[in-house]
Amino acid sequence: MVADFPDFQQALVTDDRGYLLSQMEKLSDRIGLNFAGILDQEQRVASRIGIRGDETVPAKKINPLADLALTQGKTVWGTIILDPETLQDENSELVEQAVIPKTKVAWAEAGLESELTSGLAIGAAVPVKLDGRVIGTIYGGVLLNRDTSIVDKIGETVFKNEVYKGRNVGTSTIFLGSLRISTNVMDQDGRRALGTSASEDVSLHVLGEGKRWTKRARVLSDWYITAYEPITDIFEQRVGMLYVGALEAKYLDVRKRAIIVFALITLGGVMSAFVLGWFLTGIIMRPLNRLIRASVEISKGNFSPDIKPISKSDMGILQREFLNMINALIEREKRQKEESEICLIQSEKQASVGKLAAGVAHEINNPLTAVLTFTHLILRRDDLVEEVRADLEMIATQTERVRKIVKSLLDFSRQSRLNPEPLDLNRQIEKSIKLLMNHALIKGVDLKFTSASGLPMFTLDRSQCQSVWINMIINALDVTEPGDEIEVSTRQVEVEGKDGAEIIIRDTGSGILPEDMDKLFDPFFTTKEVGKGTGLGLAVSAGIIERHGGTVKVASTLGEGTRFTIWMPATPLSEAPAPPQPDNRGIS
Repeated sequence: MVADFPDFQQALVTDDRGYLLSQMEKLSDRIGLNFAGILDQEQRVASRIGIRGDETVPAKKINPLADLALTQGKTVWGTIILDPETLQDENSELVEQAVIPKTKVAWAEAGLESELTSGLAIGAAVPVKLDGRVIGTIYGGVLLNRDTSIVDKIGETVFKNEVYKGRNVGTSTIFLGSLRISTNVMDQDGRRALGTSASEDVSLHVLGEGKRWTKRARVLSDWYITAYEPITDIFEQRVGMLYVGALEAKYLDVRKRAIIVFALITLGGVMSAFVLGWFLTGIIMRPLNRLIRASVEISKGNFSPDIKPISKSDMGILQREFLNMINALIEREKRQKEESEICLIQSEKQASVGKLAAGVAHEINNPLTAVLTFTHLILRRDDLVEEVRADLEMIATQTERVRKIVKSLLDFSRQSRLNPEPLDLNRQIEKSIKLLMNHALIKGVDLKFTSASGLPMFTLDRSQCQSVWINMIINALDVTEPGDEIEVSTRQVEVEGKDGAEIIIRDTGSGILPEDMDKLFDPFFTTKEVGKGTGLGLAVSAGIIERHGGTVKVASTLGEGTRFTIWMPATPLSEAPAPPQPDNRGIS
């Protein structure tokens, strides 16, 4: 921490303003502060961004953060309201940023002023101590007025910037009082609805009573499923609100469409069954009554039904073929029984995943998103006891795990539409490896990438292919120990006259049992402990590779490691050949 550096402390004692200013500018640039400064023990400005000199700041202009840190002699952080005079002292550009014109409705509700001139900021102040004595304080912060980084990050991270009928599905807002000062809620003109106010019911509930609001509420002209949380400043006063909401219309429309589709399918099925049954009864079923009765006998285990007399017409041919079929059934009964059991198990798995994904995906994901969002919002509070915080962190972790499982089920049960685009394969793999480098360092595994030069451009789905590389590398990390090695490499390879590249992921981990090799790409097959994996990662990855016209092979030696070899074509996706099945080469 800068305040603990001896050079910094000595500079403050000796009033070395040049050094202090350089440190403040470095700190501000590094963490993106709008304002920052240093006060000595006599409350003089020793350094401040954009200000040089030794002007003594009157007590009324001292930044509240710095004043409280000097008074209490301890670190202070949180939100504060800065008036125009304080903003002018800190940084003249902040005065203009803080000004937010009020709408006519907000003007009438909030008071006579036609615009908001104060600013809501988040910051911290740290006392500088020397030999146990406070010799000054260093402070800094960010003005939230018109700063969209927080609300846009929520929209991107939580709601993926999803838009429904021209409206954002997920919105978030920071309020100063009941006025919006930072928001991704759009007005009718397509502009951010700055200067508009929250509804009266919400304001009274959250600002007046200090309670959390978790109900549907009207946001401008639309209804949203909302959550409002009061914002308190460093003096424990309620100064604003934090809002997150999801557009209600989307989920109502989805439910309406689902009901209509199911009703039409049901009606169509009933009518088709009626017409088809009537047609078959009149044209086919009557001559086949005896064969039907024979089939019933066979289903009961009687393989010697009486279907005589044998007709001399074309029906006689069917009867004789029926007898041949009975003989074939007797001979093949055992083998078919075994094959049927295998097929039945696989079909039940596929059907279960399909029903789960189609029937409850939205019903699970939406509550999970709300639970995860509200849990993280609660975790941001500073007044939580450690036991409650630990429980909330466990809730967040397990909720995230359930959401990942649901996503895996969705990915496996349906083939997501590909969004191909030209990309540099080496660069994309390198970015994926960087995401996992810290994981490898913590585990003590050497993760490295060797790229081939001169690779052509590939037309691939960026997101889905990145999920394949990440999944493969994570699997390798799961089976390696400290000191092991994971090497990812690329090379240009031509297959059946098609130009492409191989991506090789090799590890020196524990290897794969020979009896498990043929089951690696089967859905739900996993060698991980219960709760550690769904068994869908490799199945989903193989499906993505196949839809791109590629292949995946695996070779492993128990105790020595495993090598996955993925080949991807460089041809545009529209020209790619029909995808082949994964090829398990067995043990190398």
